[in-house]
Amino acid sequence: MEWTFLMLGSNLGDRYAHLHEAKSLLTKCLGKLIKESSIYETASWGDLAQPSFLNQALLFHSKLSPNEILDKALSIEKKMGRIRDPSNKNAGRIIDIDLIYYGHQVLESPELSLPHPRLQERRFVLAPLQEMAPAFIHPLLGKSQQALLLACTDPLEVRQWQMTAYDLPETSA
Repeated sequence: MEWTFLMLGSNLGDRYAHLHEAKSLLTKCLGKLIKESSIYETASWGDLAQPSFLNQALLFHSKLSPNEILDKALSIEKKMGRIRDPSNKNAGRIIDIDLIYYGHQVLESPELSLPHPRLQERRFVLAPLQEMAPAFIHPLLGKSQQALLLACTDPLEVRQWQMTAYDLPETSA
């Protein structure tokens, strides 16, 4: 069993419902959900013309290998309607599921890099990770999530998201 940190993101449609559905599907196939961060909202990294994202970090205790977790995540993305466009890596997403850490394992393959190679550059990843596990040490950089967040130069504002009446689904009378 290994501690597995995942990051969820959505910027299309009912973003909150997409995060909730992905979390539910992941819980059914990965193992025990140990902890989840608050939900955060930020501008779309890499393309400010896109709608803003909701992001959430999840911590699982899983017996699956990193590649098995990646396969499950990609399958869930596809099931939820995500269409990957290799020519536009910053396209909007119904759901995005990234494997950030798999314990302290370091892995480099064509399919998967662990820890996630750009997590220290992205405030929207570090803020939820720091909330959940501020003292967790990056196995390559030797810094805690808290130290990485403090050193992050990403200018995009990341704020905790609170559901409003605007975010609630419409109901028919």
